[in-house]
Amino acid sequence: MLQVPLIVLDFGSQYTQLIARKLRESGVYCEILPYNEKIEDIKARNPKGIILSGGPASVYAKDAYHPESEIYELNIPILGICYGMQLICQHFGGVVVAADHHEYGKAELEFLDELECELFDDTPSGQIVWMSHGDRVDMLPDGFERVARSENSPYAAIANVDKKIFAFQFHPEVYHSQHGTKLLENFAKNICFIKASWNMGSFAKEQIAKIKQRVGDKKVLCGVSGGVDSSVVATLLHEAIGKQLIPVFVDNGLLRANEREQVEVMFGRLEINLITVDASLEFLENLKGVSDPEKKRKIIGETFIKVFDREAKKHEGIEFLAQGTLYTDVIESVSVKGPSKTIKSHHNVGGLPDWMSFELIEPLREIFKDEVRKLGLEVGLPKDMIGRHPFPGPGLAIRVMGEVTANELRLLRESDTIMQDELKASGLYDKVWQAFTVVLNVKSVGVMGDNRTYDNTVCVRMVESVDGMTATFAHIPHDLLERMSSRIINEVDGINRVVYDITSKPPGTIEWE
Repeated sequence: MLQVPLIVLDFGSQYTQLIARKLRESGVYCEILPYNEKIEDIKARNPKGIILSGGPASVYAKDAYHPESEIYELNIPILGICYGMQLICQHFGGVVVAADHHEYGKAELEFLDELECELFDDTPSGQIVWMSHGDRVDMLPDGFERVARSENSPYAAIANVDKKIFAFQFHPEVYHSQHGTKLLENFAKNICFIKASWNMGSFAKEQIAKIKQRVGDKKVLCGVSGGVDSSVVATLLHEAIGKQLIPVFVDNGLLRANEREQVEVMFGRLEINLITVDASLEFLENLKGVSDPEKKRKIIGETFIKVFDREAKKHEGIEFLAQGTLYTDVIESVSVKGPSKTIKSHHNVGGLPDWMSFELIEPLREIFKDEVRKLGLEVGLPKDMIGRHPFPGPGLAIRVMGEVTANELRLLRESDTIMQDELKASGLYDKVWQAFTVVLNVKSVGVMGDNRTYDNTVCVRMVESVDGMTATFAHIPHDLLERMSSRIINEVDGINRVVYDITSKPPGTIEWE
């Protein structure tokens, strides 16, 4: 196992992923692991430091989350954040109590003049930080000193310099903490002595080397959708193993308009020999009568696996299946990174069924969407491909509310094409992270000419985001929305109403299902 300079143990904070992002943006590679990761697995990664994340629980609660106590005996620097700070204090004999006044939001951090701390190098006293806690440290353990305070947190930052253990009551990883990135950098570079050497170029070389070593002289079946993620995976694999790559594009009947042709042309330009399998009838037959979104996702995932397995049997020497699984897919699907709640399942997350004969290769599993785009540029993919909006693995099936039929897919493709055309013509396509239409299967009364209509409603969804973990609805000019609505209603037979989704994530997800 390769060394991971920094490990983040996840105790369920909604901000945990931001810790990893901030550090990676600073050139420090780190990985998020579950709070209860076995000490042997942590040692195997040979980290130079550990960060304990925040979390929603109370350390004194009966079902509180605790890491293996041996992490405190590894003799490497530890940084606790919020809940992580309270864990440290409790472990070493301090006292944590419910606070009289909960502290949520911005606070002013005041340094104590009598103690200098390298964590705060090149950051000012009085800086604004983000608090989010209902408990507080009431008494410090022996050997710990107070470094900073806020109005409602007498122990806003503490340190045990001899043990190289530090802690913040606030969240340096969130946007509202003015110098939070610098504080995390200081921990990594000044305390853990980690060099800022990680970037997408080094990540690409590392993944190519790992693929070569793992695959050897075997073959890899790669599922290709034509989206950014699978295209990057296929390119990495092609660079690593050349003709040992068997890239398969499955036309599942749930693609956007003209997508099959576009994918085939794109891979032709990359000089990667793509195998196209038309399984559209099989997918639609399996989805017949199914309305529940989780069932749709599972059916699509199972059908993909069966199609790939059939294709694999046509080629000798295939032992691996490659997928474009991302960090966000993993986090939303299963609680493998800690006590976070499952949001929705992803068809390419959770391993393979027992009857399958090959292993998974997922080189993007630990990186975010925007990092994938940077990686794509590193491996030579064209900008127009890298700039494509994300498209879900289950395709248009989860953009049709209810049962997926040929008519609903027609409404979706035609309305989405119009919306995309108008968005590109306005020059806003590259400024929006993701845009699509959703067929709601909600009918309403309308008037066209002198006739009454009773037709379907389409929702336009556009969001701004960085990595898909959080998103805000895009503030699109009203005249552009009006043009989209007018064209969709006039040009798509069966739609008489268009609505715009102004829900952010959270509380909603980006996709409707």
